[in-house]
Amino acid sequence: MDIGHLELNPRIINAVKKANLRSARDILSLSDSDLQRLTHLSASNVRSVRSAVALACRSRSPAVTALQLYRGERPALEPGHKLTTGCPALDSLLRGGVSLTGITELAGESGAGKTQLGLQLCLTVQYPREYGGLSSGAVFICTEDSFPIKRLRQLITLQSRLKADCPEDQRRRIPFSDNIYVEHAADLGALQTCISQRVPILLSQGLVRLVVVDSVAALFRCEFRPEETVERARHLLAFASTLHRLSHSFCAPVLCINQVTDVVDPSGLAVSNMGLAETKVLPALGMAWANQVLVRLMLRRMEGHKSVDGWSGTPRKLEVLLAPHLPRTSCLCSIVEEGVRGSFTPGSTPLD
Repeated sequence: MDIGHLELNPRIINAVKKANLRSARDILSLSDSDLQRLTHLSASNVRSVRSAVALACRSRSPAVTALQLYRGERPALEPGHKLTTGCPALDSLLRGGVSLTGITELAGESGAGKTQLGLQLCLTVQYPREYGGLSSGAVFICTEDSFPIKRLRQLITLQSRLKADCPEDQRRRIPFSDNIYVEHAADLGALQTCISQRVPILLSQGLVRLVVVDSVAALFRCEFRPEETVERARHLLAFASTLHRLSHSFCAPVLCINQVTDVVDPSGLAVSNMGLAETKVLPALGMAWANQVLVRLMLRRMEGHKSVDGWSGTPRKLEVLLAPHLPRTSCLCSIVEEGVRGSFTPGSTPLD
């Protein structure tokens, strides 16, 4: 937006330009008192500036009501491309795939298949946009276990099964293993250095467009005592702020794999399947972290089931727990040789 094109007195426009306020974001992100201090304008003139800028922004992007979105009369609030998971059922659950901006959290118990899905995204991000990818690589940050290189190699050899829509000759030209950058962070200092120094270089050079952290809870759980909740929250906010800035600056999806914690009932006892009650868990790190997440997913093992759509192994259920653009739904899936596969039946129903 050109400030000079606003319907304002030239004297006011010159004062705004002298304050080095060049965009609508510069103006609308400041309070009235800050604008007065920077521009030396009166309170009434500052209100005029804010009104003119807001009107110009609204004319470019008209307001949309929830009823219009529900009826399909206006485009969705989150238009554009998303990163495919490689599975049509999972993409359908997420309405196209993983959002390109903001933090997507994938929580679940050990062995649920969280890392498997993270590896899968590291491969799908390398496909061209017409096949759901971003034509770039990924950075995978390990904070717990070593990087599962053997499983990655297996997934690479079976890409013809997972992404059958991509022609074989085009798939063969993608150097999958060369486009995945692995980082190991043994403590919070190393993690912060990684995301604030090395990852921005990879993003700015166009070498990667996906950041995976596996897992976000490991270091924050072990480096702080129970009474240090305030200090832990401060570090969590700084960590999340850095990830948000990277995601929005480079339009790069961020996947944070998270652990879970047992739900404690009023009697003070953890509810678990060791007794008569059903296992109940929540994503770790509490509300301080939950408020930083755009999309919260939970991956659960479905004990008692034998298969999903003929696939062998213990099936899982991928649930959408929180998202501004998604309903609370779930999808049955299974871990197979070529990756994580979802099913359109019968788990794609609203959660209770």
